[in-house]
Amino acid sequence: MKKMMLATPLLLLALQGCVRTVASVVTAPVRAGSQVVDWTTTSQDEADRNYGRKMRKQEAREGKERKKADKERRKQCREAGYDNCG
Repeated sequence: MKKMMLATPLLLLALQGCVRTVASVVTAPVRAGSQVVDWTTTSQDEADRNYGRKMRKQEAREGKERKKADKERRKQCREAGYDNCG
C-alpha cells in the first residue's frame, strides 16, 4: 500500500509529458487547417493595405502622365509663338 502511495505521484509526473504529447497530436490537424485558411484568405487589413498600394501607384502614374502632358502643351504653346505659356 505504501509503495502504491509513493508510486502514484511519480506516475502522475511521468504522465504529464504523455498528456502534452497527446494534446499536441490531437490539436495538430486543427492548427494545420487554420493555417491553410490563413494562407488562402485575405484579411481586411491586407485588403486595405493592398488597395492603398494600388492607389498610390495609380496616382504616381497619373502624376507622371500629367507632367508629360503639361510639358508637351507648353512646348506646343511656345512653338505657336505665344509668350505666356505658363
